[in-house]
Amino acid sequence: MPVEVQVASCAGQLPAAGDIQKWADAALEELADEAEPPDLCIRLVDVDESRSLNDRYRGQDKPTNVLSFPASVSVPGTRMLGDLVICVPVVIDEAQSQDKPAADHFAHMVVHGVLHLVGHDHQEPVAASRMEALEAKILLRLGVADPYQQ
Repeated sequence: MPVEVQVASCAGQLPAAGDIQKWADAALEELADEAEPPDLCIRLVDVDESRSLNDRYRGQDKPTNVLSFPASVSVPGTRMLGDLVICVPVVIDEAQSQDKPAADHFAHMVVHGVLHLVGHDHQEPVAASRMEALEAKILLRLGVADPYQQ
């Protein structure tokens, strides 16, 4: 699956593009039912951009760890999955407060975001349990501890 990684963050501790690709691939492999892998864009941003997007699209005037935007356009010859926007400072702060490696938390945010793009959500308890179990399964394959057992 081609992943376009856009870096619009000045923060340190940025994950490598290869790691982002690996995390996204792992999420999609678990869900693979199509021969043609989808295209995906993952944008790494700072607080201001995250806050602006979160306010505009979710009505919440604060930065957030990950936002997902499913593709709403069809491009002949490609399968567009959508865009993920990951706020680097928020993810780093959360990782520190949860006493886990930043790379593990970035992996979780990529997997979590990809699952949103393919239709999973955590609004209802049953759906949340299903999504969390799938996240934990994918992350385990990546060598990342279950984030919900912390």
